[in-house]
Amino acid sequence: MTALRLGTRGSALAVAQSGRVADALRAATGREVELVEIVTAGDRSTAPVASLGVGVFVSALRDALGAKEIDFAVHSYKDLPTAGHDGLHIAAVPQREDPRDALITRDGRMLTELPPGATVGTGALRRIAQLHALGLQLQVTPIRGNVDTRIRRVTGPDADLDAVVLARAGLARLGRSDEITETLDPMLMLPAPAQGALAVECRADDTDLVELLAALDHAPTRAAVTAERALLATLEAGCSAPVAAFAELAEGDHGDEIYLRGAVISPDGARDIRLSRTGTPADAAEIGKALAADLLDAGADTILVAPMPSGAQAQQLGSTE
Repeated sequence: MTALRLGTRGSALAVAQSGRVADALRAATGREVELVEIVTAGDRSTAPVASLGVGVFVSALRDALGAKEIDFAVHSYKDLPTAGHDGLHIAAVPQREDPRDALITRDGRMLTELPPGATVGTGALRRIAQLHALGLQLQVTPIRGNVDTRIRRVTGPDADLDAVVLARAGLARLGRSDEITETLDPMLMLPAPAQGALAVECRADDTDLVELLAALDHAPTRAAVTAERALLATLEAGCSAPVAAFAELAEGDHGDEIYLRGAVISPDGARDIRLSRTGTPADAAEIGKALAADLLDAGADTILVAPMPSGAQAQQLGSTE
């Protein structure tokens, strides 16, 4: 039986993520999997992600799927546009890594211990906005590059920053969790919608593969991510917008419940709207839509259409990193 071709971006993090999915599929089904590297427009460009458009890191993988150059692809779910793609199907959402953000500092200080004027680097506007909203008088610097590049800005011989904020999931998948100074409480830093989750995508008409990949699906993760992305889609905001969302599943009085928190923050942190909703996993999408409507009623639309300050929209090359 021929090996299944798994398309992946070539970054160390993307290859690590895809390798984990390949190993899980081999273990669950016995099928052999080979990785096929696909270079995306986002990988070739040095421009800020926000200027390249939503989905810049997934379009080449989807083109390869459509051309049958690969059988399935692994995406960082938060990189995917919220609109579906004709002819393709997300066959599995594996169990999520810890979705929280992580802080790496030069001298081991926690976030609230950093002195006024300390320089903190991050690529995501969502993080920039929330750091400003904390009122700690930090100097927040937009940065780009992969995980190694970012960490060297703090711990390398030519370090020029006091701290960086990255997704904890990426560090965990690269085996670098021991370098984390602090895993940030969502009360301080609410994650991006679908942060820490992967999307395993194939052609919708490849029914045998759809069924095979379903072995990797983790229903609680899919429900949580569905709620978070429904909020993002209803707000009509892309992956570079100052929108945060985090859904958790817990046992309620009448079975499992989803607790969804959402936030829209102005880039300068001056306006910070945070609300929450609960409901059942079966109603995940509706919970996300309802919370988005609540946020809009509270004035989120005026934040989302406001112009960004100069430099604030610089995004990392590979928003997972």
